[in-house]
Amino acid sequence: MDLDYVIRLRWVMNRYQKILAVIDANAQEQKSLNRALEIATKSGASVTAFLSIYELSYEMTTMLSMDERETMRQAVVDERSDWLTDMVEQIVDDVTVSVDVKVVWHNRPFESIIYEVIDHSYDLIVKGTHDHSILKSVIFTPTDWHLMRKSPVPVLLVKEHGWPADGQIVAAINAGVEDEAHISLNDAITQQAQGFATLLGAQVNLVNAFPGTPVNIAIEIPEFDPIGYTESVKRHHCESMLQHADKYHIDESHCHVREGLPEDVIPLVASELDAELVIIGTVGRQGISAALIGNTAEHVIDKLDCDVLAIKPHGFVCPIKR
Repeated sequence: MDLDYVIRLRWVMNRYQKILAVIDANAQEQKSLNRALEIATKSGASVTAFLSIYELSYEMTTMLSMDERETMRQAVVDERSDWLTDMVEQIVDDVTVSVDVKVVWHNRPFESIIYEVIDHSYDLIVKGTHDHSILKSVIFTPTDWHLMRKSPVPVLLVKEHGWPADGQIVAAINAGVEDEAHISLNDAITQQAQGFATLLGAQVNLVNAFPGTPVNIAIEIPEFDPIGYTESVKRHHCESMLQHADKYHIDESHCHVREGLPEDVIPLVASELDAELVIIGTVGRQGISAALIGNTAEHVIDKLDCDVLAIKPHGFVCPIKR
């Protein structure tokens, strides 16, 4: 057996020992739990089916005492726990994976998920996305965006795309950068891609977008050579991409360098390859800057028709404290 394969397999098995599958009480099919079990079956991880519930009407019942309201809340939690236990038993009947069930009462689902991750040291969050039949697209909830920006561990957003054998995984990197933070994130993305590729028997593809010639420069400076400039930028990104690929023994035929915005290039390449999974870094920008600028990762994810694994850079500090 190839030594690199063994090392990568051991890496992903050690990396993902505890998986938190976020349950959607309104969904007929629990995509997150099914995907979590698929990963756990191959990696040996344990899975927790996690449901966060909240009903405002129970908090507005001012005629009752605090103890009585707490009793009502606990009754709802117990009822949902029984429902979830029965559902899990039906799904995992033929799967040899350890699955726990947990239901909590919380008015902000993303916070309850992150609290659970922090308190019990989970390695991965798996959450299903919502299909919008009218728009024929995927609708991301506020919980999805909060998790991608604030989760201290990788977040796997599951769509309808399957994970067949011999599939394609896309690692979206930012080649051509020289700062340590971006280089470290490129390494983390590629390592995650190779780990999942080993687990699933898939092929890793690297994709990188580079900017085109700024229109204002071409207009304001008559002697400016836009074609030469674009070729120079492309050459720099291609060389950087090959250096990165060589470090991880990825063949040049699986390296894709395209001109354009990441939110256009990455979905295009993923579609051409019919990728099962795209792995992307997200900086977790918060506050006004997030509202005004947004995150490239979020613009990319909107256009993808496959699962997305969003990871944070090394040294990321979760803004939610226990």
